[in-house]
This record gives sequence, C-alpha cells and structure tokens, in this order.
Amino acid sequence: MKRIEIIANRSVEENILEALAKEQVGKYYTMIPNVFGVGACGPRMGTAVWPEENFSIVIWCEEEEAQGIQKAIAAVKEKFPGEGIKLFGI
Repeated sequence: MKRIEIIANRSVEENILEALAKEQVGKYYTMIPNVFGVGACGPRMGTAVWPEENFSIVIWCEEEEAQGIQKAIAAVKEKFPGEGIKLFGI
C-alpha cells in the first residue's frame, strides 16, 4: 500500500483531476482545498501580497495504481511546467 500526496497550484486542479480520470486512477481520494506554504516556485499564501493558493490530494493505493497516478501527473507537469506540481509517494 502506498500513500500518494499531490500538491499543486489551484490553477491546475481541474487538469489534474481530468488526467487522473483519463488514466482511470485516483478514483478515491481526500482533497485539502487550500494549502499554503513556500516551495521552489515561491510563496502561495492566499493573501493580497502572495495571492496564489495550492491544493493537496491524498490517495492510498496499490503500487500499480501509484504508477498510473505518476503517469497522469507527469503529463500535467509537461503541459504546465511552471505551476509547481509535486507528487510524493510513501
């Protein structure tokens, strides 16, 4: 069993969900709609100074599904290279 965590700019939320659906993976997930912090792409604080926001998706799945999720996220990252899309697997 793997825990997959995706953290990305809210601007690509729909693209990520569509990519997961296209790969038929990540059907069951938990979404945290507003995630604030500082990463390599800069601050995302949802404020007047740093207005952008991130979101997070957590998925528990088997290894085979995790590979499909990685493929889906890689496709979105290729399409939007500057949006700060991160995937972590444990």
